[in-house]
Amino acid sequence: MAMQYRSLIQRARGAVARYFGGQAQTRRFQGAQLGRLASDWITTEQSINQELRGDLNRLRSRGRDLRHNNDYAAKYTRMVTSNIIGPGGIRLQSRVQDAPGKPDRAASNAIEEAWAEWGLACDVAGQQSLRDLCTTIVGGLPSDGEFLVRFIQGKDAGNKFNFALQVIDVDRIDTTYNVGATGSTNAVIMGVEVDAYRRPVAVHLFAAHPNDGVSSSRTRIRVPTTEVLHRFKVERAEQLRGIPWMAPGMLSLHHLGGFMLSAVLAAEHGANHYGFFTSAEAQAPIGAPESAEPGAPIITTSQPGVYDTLPAGTTFQPHESKYPNEVFGPFVKTALQRVASGWCVAYHSVGNDLEGVSYSSIRSGALEERDRWMDDQEWFINVFMEPVFRAWLKMALLSGAITFPNGNALPYSKLAKFSRHEWQARRWEWVDPKGDMEAKILAVKAGLMSPQDLCAAMGYDFEDTVDAIAMAMKLAAEVGVQLTAYDGTPGATPSTGKPPVA
Repeated sequence: MAMQYRSLIQRARGAVARYFGGQAQTRRFQGAQLGRLASDWITTEQSINQELRGDLNRLRSRGRDLRHNNDYAAKYTRMVTSNIIGPGGIRLQSRVQDAPGKPDRAASNAIEEAWAEWGLACDVAGQQSLRDLCTTIVGGLPSDGEFLVRFIQGKDAGNKFNFALQVIDVDRIDTTYNVGATGSTNAVIMGVEVDAYRRPVAVHLFAAHPNDGVSSSRTRIRVPTTEVLHRFKVERAEQLRGIPWMAPGMLSLHHLGGFMLSAVLAAEHGANHYGFFTSAEAQAPIGAPESAEPGAPIITTSQPGVYDTLPAGTTFQPHESKYPNEVFGPFVKTALQRVASGWCVAYHSVGNDLEGVSYSSIRSGALEERDRWMDDQEWFINVFMEPVFRAWLKMALLSGAITFPNGNALPYSKLAKFSRHEWQARRWEWVDPKGDMEAKILAVKAGLMSPQDLCAAMGYDFEDTVDAIAMAMKLAAEVGVQLTAYDGTPGATPSTGKPPVA
């Protein structure tokens, strides 16, 4: 019986194999199967660098065209800058300590004040503050996918800190420069020189923008990575150049823009053309002068409020335009939803469409989108703010440019002590301010959240907030004003300037 059963199984396997033209396969991924339905799905097995080598420059130029000329791409770029950098920029919070738990407030204040002063003179070209420079860098990521900043140290920096930044157009990285490694030289891939571990050691730049028209613009210079920050989001192993953030929705947005333009022109044409006059064959067109040459184009217009009378044998054929069309709006919405999904943003944000949005849906979309922005903020802090601060602090201390109120400079020998810090990026108002704030206050009272974490979630520094509250209480006490706490009880008395004891 067992032999018959095994024989039956073997015959079944053979029949399946003959049916599919080869050995029967089991547990295969359907996405990898070949057949009529997937015959147009053409893929390659190239490395990410090989794919970018042929496409990067075109992707970047198309992304910039969309950013400059497409409404939705311009809105997305603005969303990126306003949510990652924000109106106040990413703020430094120095956390210098004399000992664990004993903050050195004087040193922290001196570093923060010096950082703010340098932020107004950080651009070597003298055109932007640090906040504006960050906005420029981040604003280029949707179309460029990468940024390049050079450290300028010494007298060339042009400020007392002897440190400045130069933002360089990534077009100056020679994407076409590719050299294989030898026994004594490194490999260069798309203008990025790497060692045996694929660690970038230098970038090869054009002396000027290749399309600036300068005679020496095509001359290449080698700049070590210790002098520049060439950063991008790494999406695949061994990736050496950045992918434009708009790449997933770029083609869809381009075709959507073309469709919308055609629809607008069709609607305009339909509004300007009422119809056509038709007459018997071989008769002159209506309104044609006696001297008109055969085939000459004649335009006949109708004026508002005038009833036209047609000659005998002439009829009027109205022109019916399909636009505006009732399916135009839903089609655009569906296309934008696809683009927004590729960009990981909420559709109602990039499309400026709050029609039909409920409280729960907008809350869910806003919270998911904010997680994305906070992730981008953390990435930008790690790849730009951190290395810039470390390089600035070292040069500022060596230059004696950070001083206490009495004029004494902070010593370079305590660099490790002065390096302790945090970053405060922008935060957003809650969708339901009252309900969310009450929940946070309950979390603080229950010991599930510290006041410092609550302040950070709101975009404030706790120490600055406490100082501001103390100053407000002191001022209220001086003028005899009684402040009110959140729950309605007196928050400060004129006599002491302190909240009452429960």
